[in-house]
Amino acid sequence: MYLGVKAVEPQANYMLLLTFENDEKRLFDMKPYLDFGPVFKTLKDESLFRSVHTAFRSVEWANEADLDPEMLYPNSLPL
Repeated sequence: MYLGVKAVEPQANYMLLLTFENDEKRLFDMKPYLDFGPVFKTLKDESLFRSVHTAFRSVEWANEADLDPEMLYPNSLPL
């Protein structure tokens, strides 16, 4: 079982600063995912990318794109 995301902050260069339920902070690079289908391609718009927020222990954007903590945690770098 993976830890849920309790906070997310968009960073420069399509990075996400994630805080997990154990208070661990990690960086997730969204750039490789921005070409995964039309919903993620729209996140290239920086204002839409910055709409990221937590939802149900994960992250979601205003266009309803979302990523699960099962994918975020192992593919992010600890700070």
